[in-house]
Amino acid sequence: ALDADRLARFKREAEVLASLNHPNIAAIYGLEDIGGSQFLVLELVEGETLAQKLKAGPLPINEALAVARRVADACQAAHEKAIVHRDLKPANIAFTKDEQVKVLDFGLAKALAPDGVSATADANSPTLSLAATRAGVILGTAAYMSPEQAKGREADKRSDVWSFGAVLYEMLTGKRAFEGEDLSDTLANVL
Repeated sequence: ALDADRLARFKREAEVLASLNHPNIAAIYGLEDIGGSQFLVLELVEGETLAQKLKAGPLPINEALAVARRVADACQAAHEKAIVHRDLKPANIAFTKDEQVKVLDFGLAKALAPDGVSATADANSPTLSLAATRAGVILGTAAYMSPEQAKGREADKRSDVWSFGAVLYEMLTGKRAFEGEDLSDTLANVL
């Protein structure tokens, strides 16, 4: 809140994310400031996540394909607005009480330039990150991140497609596509 540049970027990203108006994306209703603290007002999705649902095992193929279609539609809508999610995973896919699919948590989302490449490599992004090397930053969840993310390189639309494939694999098999004993093993398996 005290860094004007970072706050301006947070506000710009909030406005870009608020432009996502799609039935399969949890809505962002506004950016509020109370007592100097900035926060986003998001749609409350009261229901089970895909991660919770997968604890019971793989989904029947027809159900998995129906969920996948809605997630793909949500990603396409974001990509058409030049936004890449960068953290697509079962915990960020939820079902409303009437079983509507909602993609959640665009907290690591990145606005892209019109050519589909990351608009900036700003180290002041308001998202959480784990420094991988001096040259790059790892963002996302290891088991679902694309190889370029695992290497700390810029993510683009293809990164979401990779993550989507990992989620679809898990829906169909009931197990993660990339697992490991720990974080480094998982990243090695992704690579």
